[in-house]
Amino acid sequence: MAEKRIHIYVSGIVQGVYFRASTVNKAKSLGVTGWVKNLSDRRVEILVEGNEEMLNQLLEWCKKGPLGAEVDDVEIKVLPFMREFNDFKIIY
Repeated sequence: MAEKRIHIYVSGIVQGVYFRASTVNKAKSLGVTGWVKNLSDRRVEILVEGNEEMLNQLLEWCKKGPLGAEVDDVEIKVLPFMREFNDFKIIY
């Protein structure tokens, strides 16, 4: 499978429900790299790179999120793979 880079915006009740920490755990379990952060407009932003199959699994997870989250929308933009990251982490 090809490697890709995806920029994701998740909206709904996605802050204050451990969305970022849960995203880190899910991403690491899938072996993808990048970062996640909260935005001032109450969305969560994710930039992630990896195997297409693993990215699709992360996208499916983002549509539900962790317990307590209420995801209204997931926007994605597929970008060229850049091999920019070594791990997956929360940024501020």
